[in-house]
Amino acid sequence: MEKKYLDKLEFNIITEKVSNYCSTFLGKNIALKLEPFIDAKKIENFLNETDEAMQAIHSIGSFPIVEISDLSLHVKKLESNIPLNAKSLLEIANLLKISRELINFYKNSEFEFKYLNTYLEELYSNQDIENKIFYSIISENEISDKASSKLSSIRRNRKNLEAEIKNKLNSILHSNTYSKYIMDSVITIRNNRYVIPVKDEYKNEIKGLIHDTSGSGSTVYIEPIAVFDINNSINNLSIEENKEIDRILEELSSLLYPITNNLISNYNLVGEIDFILAKAKFGIEFDCTKPQIDNFIDFKSARHPLIEKNSVVPIDINLGKDFYSLVITGPNTGGKTVTLKTVGLLCALAQAGLCIPVKDGSSIKIFDNIFADIGDEQSIETSLSTFSSHITNLVQILNNFTDKSLILVDELGSGTDPLEGANLAISLLEYFFEKKALTIATTHYNEIKNYSITHDGFENASCEFDLTTLKPTYHLLLGIPGSSYAFAISQKLGIPESIIKRASSLLSKPDVDIETLMKEIYDDKAEIEKEKIEMQKNLTQVELLRKTLETQNNEKLIKEKEKIENAKREAKEILDDAKLVASTKIKELEQTQDVKKANIIRNDLNDSINKIDVEGLDLSKLLSLNNKYDNQSKKIINKKNSEKQSGKVHINNTKSASISTEINLIGETVDIAIEVLDKYLDSCKMAHLKQVRVIHGKGTGKLRQGIHSYLKKSKYVSSFNIAGFGEGDYGVTIVNLK
Repeated sequence: MEKKYLDKLEFNIITEKVSNYCSTFLGKNIALKLEPFIDAKKIENFLNETDEAMQAIHSIGSFPIVEISDLSLHVKKLESNIPLNAKSLLEIANLLKISRELINFYKNSEFEFKYLNTYLEELYSNQDIENKIFYSIISENEISDKASSKLSSIRRNRKNLEAEIKNKLNSILHSNTYSKYIMDSVITIRNNRYVIPVKDEYKNEIKGLIHDTSGSGSTVYIEPIAVFDINNSINNLSIEENKEIDRILEELSSLLYPITNNLISNYNLVGEIDFILAKAKFGIEFDCTKPQIDNFIDFKSARHPLIEKNSVVPIDINLGKDFYSLVITGPNTGGKTVTLKTVGLLCALAQAGLCIPVKDGSSIKIFDNIFADIGDEQSIETSLSTFSSHITNLVQILNNFTDKSLILVDELGSGTDPLEGANLAISLLEYFFEKKALTIATTHYNEIKNYSITHDGFENASCEFDLTTLKPTYHLLLGIPGSSYAFAISQKLGIPESIIKRASSLLSKPDVDIETLMKEIYDDKAEIEKEKIEMQKNLTQVELLRKTLETQNNEKLIKEKEKIENAKREAKEILDDAKLVASTKIKELEQTQDVKKANIIRNDLNDSINKIDVEGLDLSKLLSLNNKYDNQSKKIINKKNSEKQSGKVHINNTKSASISTEINLIGETVDIAIEVLDKYLDSCKMAHLKQVRVIHGKGTGKLRQGIHSYLKKSKYVSSFNIAGFGEGDYGVTIVNLK
């Protein structure tokens, strides 16, 4: 898209604002060079990245990105195997540190990334190299003693020699023999040699080498012969120290040579991530949402991002679905030009991958170019009038627009004879319409308003104006042509009524009728809007009541469900106990041949069945067992009596067979899910279960987070963790019970 049109829409001001949200100069550079794209897949992907970054910041907070230095020169040296200095190595280590922290932030986050992981997973981390650089280098001017044992030894020896030479020089400074020759009892350094200040007139009294003279000439700085050798040794150690430092820097640099490509990749990735996060921060600051990509524009509560949020009036506007050319009318300073800029700017921002200040459900159409003839570009130097400047712009638009373009024209046809200007404007709008370009134009001409009323594909809109206060409301009213309100405003400001009436009488009859019609439509529209707002309030209250009743009903259903489950569980326990009694009696009956004893056992069985009978419980199994006992008794009568001992009966009441090791809470609210889970874990504890699966799904993660918060505090839980890959991963939590 052409920069001059984007500048008219103030696109460059927005990119400047986005750059201010960047933490790195790399991100700032990307932001300042940002332009709208025309590839639908790219735009969709960039919008998804921005939207996901907004969600991530809301969910897990700020990403650990701080400013990094320009590493381009460092990288070139590494590519040529040239060692880096201490400052450069620290800057490289800082890049590795930021990369590692971003990787850890990503891996330790419970947020489910779908788009930013493309960048985060490509980051390279090498903590060994990072640590070694920070361990060896204290600052850009200081290498640590711990960098090598040799460096530590050299510095230790030099400190010992420096202490020795200071002792010798101090003995000279404070001796009875030489103290009278000394200018000041201070040891100093000249030409990297330790010296003492001597009065000029006594310079021959102390044998040694003069290294310097004070500005006044009254003091000479002498290195006494007694410390020549020590000074030489100190200088030799300094040379060795510098050589060792160079070796250490070379060694550290050699660690970076093999990973130069990784460093370049990290450098660029950090800049890209920083830029995406800056777009997200802009979106959060201006309450933006991700628009859908469609074949038309449909903005709901659109706001211009450069107008103060507390004073901007949102507009609803659509174009390209029911009509292709929109004509906006109304008084000056009523918001017509702002509407043009809002539509054009938001389309450009969305095509640049930014979320825009509109409500959810808004749509954009992708344009190959956005043309904007906005503002007065008259010029004395080029002898261009207002009309000529508009025509010059329109000629450029006519030569370059396509059926995929958006055309925005402010005060179409103005600056010349009204009748000719109006007809020229209508002709231009017809031409744009025939070529299937989407157009929004502002005008004061009634001819254009009338044309839009009577032709398909065209639509009127107006910027609302309060005649009581003589101030615009900035509300955009689609389908309603507006008026300049020249007569009403003039009368309010003091023009005599007689003059106003005369002016009105000079209007042609059709114009008077249209003005009256517009006024009636305006009043009806305002009344409808009021009723609509009132209806919306009522609907909101009804919806709130419905949700409340629905919640109460769901809670009641859950409680009823729990009662039924408990009843079923108790019934099953009773049935299990009865079956156990029956099985025990069978064994006793099979082990005896005593008819009398068999009859006693059978009577005991019947008594047991009568005692455990429950209303509604199916005892058909027990009755069939009872028949089996009767048949067994008859067999015993026909056999010889024999003595067999029967064992004691033990009835066990166990619940573990009826408790599932898995519970599904998908679709529940957090509060209800926790209540159900608490009761479930209580039953699992009684059944002596050690491990269960809690299914909560992935979704937004809110249900999982709520369940995890509860599990951390639960008296039943010893530990829990997310299920492994293939076992449900983030949609399932494994709970270990105490």
